[in-house]
Amino acid sequence: MYAPPPSEAFLWVKALHVIAIVCWFAALFYLPRLYVYHAMSNDQTSYNRFEVMERKLYRGIMWPAMIATLITAHFLVDWGDATQHYHQALWFYLKVGLVGLLVIYHFVCGYYRKKLIENPHYKTHKFWRMFNELPTVILVAVIILVVVKPQF
Repeated sequence: MYAPPPSEAFLWVKALHVIAIVCWFAALFYLPRLYVYHAMSNDQTSYNRFEVMERKLYRGIMWPAMIATLITAHFLVDWGDATQHYHQALWFYLKVGLVGLLVIYHFVCGYYRKKLIENPHYKTHKFWRMFNELPTVILVAVIILVVVKPQF
């Protein structure tokens, strides 16, 4: 089946989408790592430093990157579906479900950020190390689904 080449606008939105994904994942990887250090710290100066770093990362990078990822994804699906027929592929729905889990993870990170402000030892650093692995697993699964497009 022949598909016409994508328009220049489509390619720009795709580039912005990839940039937004990279920024969002950088924050998704780093924020729980800050939680590890926050939980391991034992002095008020460190607690204050981590609170500021976590707030700036969550509000200043993570939120805008997630919003940009979701908006550009909407346009890519809307424009690309005319030739790609994503709505007919199971891999696409699995990917959307995994992105939904990432959005939930994003909000859980925000919840935990507030809990750490109340109590820096809310959870152990071992918990945060395990919690930090979830976006990696989802990233691997999403990339496989998008690139391989397995036929189930």
